Amino acid sequence: MQNKELITINQATQILGVSLDTLRRWDKSGKLPAVRLKSSGHRYYDRNLLAELMPNLDIYKLALKWASGDTAVEPLADFYCPNSSIFQARLSRLETELIKSGILQDRFSLITSVVGEIGNNAYDHNLGNWPDVPGVFFIYNLNNRQLAIADRGQGVLTTLRKVRPDLKDDQDAVKMAFTEIISGRAPESRGNGLKFVRKIVAENKYDFLFKSGQAELRINKKSHGIDIAEAKTPVNGCLALVKF
Repeated sequence: MQNKELITINQATQILGVSLDTLRRWDKSGKLPAVRLKSSGHRYYDRNLLAELMPNLDIYKLALKWASGDTAVEPLADFYCPNSSIFQARLSRLETELIKSGILQDRFSLITSVVGEIGNNAYDHNLGNWPDVPGVFFIYNLNNRQLAIADRGQGVLTTLRKVRPDLKDDQDAVKMAFTEIISGRAPESRGNGLKFVRKIVAENKYDFLFKSGQAELRINKKSHGIDIAEAKTPVNGCLALVKF
């Protein structure tokens, strides 16, 4: 296979989070036509077509599939930020699109602040220690007013245990990250940004989900309180879903 824009059907299932049968149905219906090379007859898929389709799928499911798998493929370039510079550029693009859409009026910067804090945490806390795929998966759908950001990093518990070795599990760590002020003395300024995230989410009545390891935190737009429980589907690093 010579065309670098083509990927295998198995790679497509991992990227889109759907089954082989679903891809075959989409091929037959024309929703996502496959490319068949004469040399092999196997199905391949155009990366650009996948990128166009992804925002119309279940954003949370896509992020969760990527963050929770035993192994991960590198996401499509349109939704993958391997380093902080690319992430900042994508964040600026999100802000530009929010301004043009007018859906948040003069509060557009609050969403980018929330995403920026979570994304920056991923790079800062995993620098040089990414377990497998570095960077973040970042996808949004302004029509549905939601976005998701995920990483396959070390997670909140490993990060906070560097300053609080007494933390017993992921739920303990996530609770601390969102509710307790941690010392600002270097190198102890870990996790304080998530209190800022919580404040913005609660004051603006967004629906918010945050997962790290086996812990899951929810903030409902009808309530300022937080609910922390064991995650039904654990993730390798962190994942956040914001509905605004």
